[in-house]
Amino acid sequence: MAKRAIRVGIDVGGTHTKAVAIDNATHEIIGKGSVKTTHDHPSGVAQGVIEAFKLCLTKNNINPEDVIFIAHSTTQATNALLEGDVAEVGVIGIGSGGLGGWLAKKQTKIDDIDLGTGRIIKTHHRYMKQKEVNPDTIKKTITELRDEGAGVFVASKAFGVDDLTEEKEIHKLADEHGIPVSVASEISKLYGLTRRTRTATINASILPKMLETANSTEGSVRQAGIQVPLMIMRGDGGVMGIDEMRKRPVLTMLSGPAASVVGALMYLRASNGIYFEVGGTSTNIGVIKNGRPAVDYSIVGGHPTYISSLDVRVLGVAGGSMVRASREGIVDVGPRSAHIGGMPYAVFTPIEEIVDPQVEFFTPREGDPDDYVYIKLKNGKKITITNSCAANVLGYVNPEHYAYGNAEAARKAMEPLANYMNKTVEEVAAEILQKSYEKIKPVIEEFAEKYKLEKDQISLVGVGGGCASLMPYTAKNMELEYNIPENAEVISSIGVALAMIRDVVERVIPSPTKKDIADLKKEAEGMAIANGAVPDSVEVQIEIDSQTNKVTAIAMGSSEVQATDLLMALSEEEAKEIAAKSMGVPIGEAELITRSDVIYVFSAKGKKEGAKQVRIIDKKGFIKVQRGDAVAEKCTVAQAQEVIGQMWETLAIFKSDIKLSPDIYLCIGGKVLDYTGMLDKEQLYMVVDTELATMEPHEEIIIVGAKNDL
Repeated sequence: MAKRAIRVGIDVGGTHTKAVAIDNATHEIIGKGSVKTTHDHPSGVAQGVIEAFKLCLTKNNINPEDVIFIAHSTTQATNALLEGDVAEVGVIGIGSGGLGGWLAKKQTKIDDIDLGTGRIIKTHHRYMKQKEVNPDTIKKTITELRDEGAGVFVASKAFGVDDLTEEKEIHKLADEHGIPVSVASEISKLYGLTRRTRTATINASILPKMLETANSTEGSVRQAGIQVPLMIMRGDGGVMGIDEMRKRPVLTMLSGPAASVVGALMYLRASNGIYFEVGGTSTNIGVIKNGRPAVDYSIVGGHPTYISSLDVRVLGVAGGSMVRASREGIVDVGPRSAHIGGMPYAVFTPIEEIVDPQVEFFTPREGDPDDYVYIKLKNGKKITITNSCAANVLGYVNPEHYAYGNAEAARKAMEPLANYMNKTVEEVAAEILQKSYEKIKPVIEEFAEKYKLEKDQISLVGVGGGCASLMPYTAKNMELEYNIPENAEVISSIGVALAMIRDVVERVIPSPTKKDIADLKKEAEGMAIANGAVPDSVEVQIEIDSQTNKVTAIAMGSSEVQATDLLMALSEEEAKEIAAKSMGVPIGEAELITRSDVIYVFSAKGKKEGAKQVRIIDKKGFIKVQRGDAVAEKCTVAQAQEVIGQMWETLAIFKSDIKLSPDIYLCIGGKVLDYTGMLDKEQLYMVVDTELATMEPHEEIIIVGAKNDL
């Protein structure tokens, strides 16, 4: 029997830790394992990671030797910050004397960081003049800060991104004393001393907790017979090696939602859409655009950082949110959930127990309003009414959904509340979902505007156990399509298993040259390879922000044999069917306008007069680009600049004396490079040239230009 190649993904949630095993060749799920998250174990959540992993393997007769990839998400960084489980930080600023030194000293003197939960990261400070930095002064400074209570350090030098010699010296000497250090210019290569120092301070504060978890998890994985490197999910949707996590654990913030987005992307072939991860207490909402999750800098306790993570909004409304009511109607839904109230959902309560139900009101936690509803039963049991109850009553939840329960039980429990309000049960259920919807709708609209998502191309992707409680109602009211996958409750684990290695290098470079861009690409590629990516699989996307002069290189690569084709190739007819459905036209109206060996480009009449919709679909069935008014042209490398120039002029839109330049995409083989948002044509030419530099003039490429008229 041929040896199988298995990928294992483990998602550490607040309640459960779930593992999935996926066949690397087919993406078929061949095993699942779920255990309660081990918050109280001496080894912490690491114990649950191993228990879920072992259960997944033993239950499904998987040999540890067949595992070629193992990764897990972690809530540790986010939870440590939320709960204030952080170390005191000694910040060592470094710079010159004089006015420049005065500014550097001020900018590295980070105040205690309020985490927004009543907890803080306590900071201590020293400033060292660059010319006075030597082993003796460093040791003296370390001793003073330790005596004040600092357990970890930050080394942050003015213009350290250009030369981090002194930061490295401090790191080396502190390391000899067994003290963890965050080197600010390794955390971020961007200028902005205050923000860079703050980001490094947040990173340093969670180092002890994260190092403990990393060491425990890695040791347990080795004991389980797994020899491949242990990877950790990043908050921006990629994975990194555990050694990198030991240096920059802050990059794992929001890795749970990130895992879900990657799962939706890979498993559902999602392209453009709003993504929902709905649990019992909260809902994470994010964006997928042109097959990529939207990423932004995180804000911690109201403080902007240089931590890249998914651009996610967290709402205190979900499947288990309890309702607040008065005689006039439903007052609100959430943020308190049935879990906080310590009561089961009515919809999951056996109907024979619901005898003589009486409506009562209570305060879940001190300081909460006193109008939260629960239902008291004849046997003394208390149950509560939630979004899941309302959605089941109104028929939005199907038997295959995780949130499916006994609608009649929910209806019976809701009757006394309906009588109290002098309404029907259906009217009450509709009010409950409407209140939740009123919180969700503005977030969708904000994201659509921020990321220029064309409404006719937005679909909602729902994952998490509670998604059927909120998504069908939202989709119906906003007239949007939605999709809830078969394995919605373990989509995060799927995302971890299928994630690619990702590394990002950012620099502020006024007027970047071809060499600057080539060097940045090479650096990002090298980091991804060092983290375990197969060299031939690494692709680097360059983004230039003309307003801030920030140049970003995003390297993505596969690990192990995932670099080979993973899914069966689609035929042209199958690709056409996907394109037609996406464009909302009969299959006969979808026209293949060009293709390469690995992608198809289809077009159809657009929603606006004279517009042509365009879809780029790869042979695995992923929609790589979808635009409502665009053109596509195949040309040679030698013709690229001329074709881009023509598109730049003919697709430009003039509004109120403002020229809206088109968005350009470059297709080279299976790579689709996204240059949306680039405002300078000459910079675009330069970035494209760096991609085409190694190709022959006669080789063919495809260029897509799209009107930017939102």
